[in-house]
Amino acid sequence: MLIPVLPEIEKKLSITSFQVSLIITVYSVVAILCIPIAGYLSDRIGRKKVLLPCLLIAGLGGAVAAVASTIMKEPYMWILFGRVLQGIGSAGAAPVVMPFIGDLFHDDEEVSAGLGAIETSNTAGKVLSPIIGALLASWFWFVPFWFIPFFSIISFLMVLFMVESAKKEEDPPTFKEFLKSTKTIFKHEGRWLYAIFAIGGFIMFLLFGVLFYLSDNLEAAYQIKGVKKGLLLSIPLLFLSISSYIAGKTIGKEKGKMRIFLIVGMALLSLSYIFLWWNHSFFVLFICLSIGGVGIGIVLPALDALITEGIEKGQCGTITSFYSSMRFIGVALGPPIFAYLMDKGDSIVFILSTICSLISLFLVLFFIQPDEEDESEQLKTV
Repeated sequence: MLIPVLPEIEKKLSITSFQVSLIITVYSVVAILCIPIAGYLSDRIGRKKVLLPCLLIAGLGGAVAAVASTIMKEPYMWILFGRVLQGIGSAGAAPVVMPFIGDLFHDDEEVSAGLGAIETSNTAGKVLSPIIGALLASWFWFVPFWFIPFFSIISFLMVLFMVESAKKEEDPPTFKEFLKSTKTIFKHEGRWLYAIFAIGGFIMFLLFGVLFYLSDNLEAAYQIKGVKKGLLLSIPLLFLSISSYIAGKTIGKEKGKMRIFLIVGMALLSLSYIFLWWNHSFFVLFICLSIGGVGIGIVLPALDALITEGIEKGQCGTITSFYSSMRFIGVALGPPIFAYLMDKGDSIVFILSTICSLISLFLVLFFIQPDEEDESEQLKTV
């Protein structure tokens, strides 16, 4: 919601592009530090018991940023503090949802479909949020901050009354047992898990970095602002959302098929950035970013399914928390690095994007093998 508003925030607060990018980055950095803790607690005391208070903390963070930006002459530091609280809250919210799906459904195909629906709804939020953010900011630049507590409270009430707590089949392990089993998982499954963590980080780095670039470029180069800019930002995200939904419905429980989706998705993303390196005019930009969005949409449900179905449920929250942390690292690094590179030229932006996507494709080809992932069944006895 804030991405299309960042240039306006930069002007209103008289801050630099790097400073305004920190509004995204500080939120993500705090989440990175807190996600492993939330993942362990969700395995230990239950997903819902972690999810609910964290939604309230995220709402409180939004309220702090909203009040500061409304009544203070120099609210920048208070906005960052509010984003810190949001980061803490988000650490126990979104990352907990993925293992929660694994708890609530027991059939592999249902889990895959559920994960696809989660990634689709996640992306649908990204599709709508630039439009909503731009629309709200058309009244006052700080209005989007006020909707963060509004959405957080709605989410809290929906989880409280509409989502059942998953039944625990056994007592949670002690912290010593938890550390031992986690170490065992990484010892046996580290090769493909580390690859998935890296790919997730690269994808979020590229997604949020390119969105930051696109938001700035539309305004600086084409004088496109407000709701129109929000609508244009949502185009590649719409393709991402649709492909994510289809992929989630199609993957099923076949790990070989998951790997194929990863290869095809990363190949599409790589080709889109290679072409943009050569030509990044207005229409080519949106065509290629839409193709790249399809690539990312194919990849995300496959990554989620590989982790959720390849790791024992008792450890799933912890392992997915490491994966979520890597995704947040990508979110944190994307805007400031792209803000720095944009001063060097548009071609540099797409050279880096091409390199990152090709590295991810390499990781899929050489480190994620279906027969290796099947070894995860051995961990059921750990």
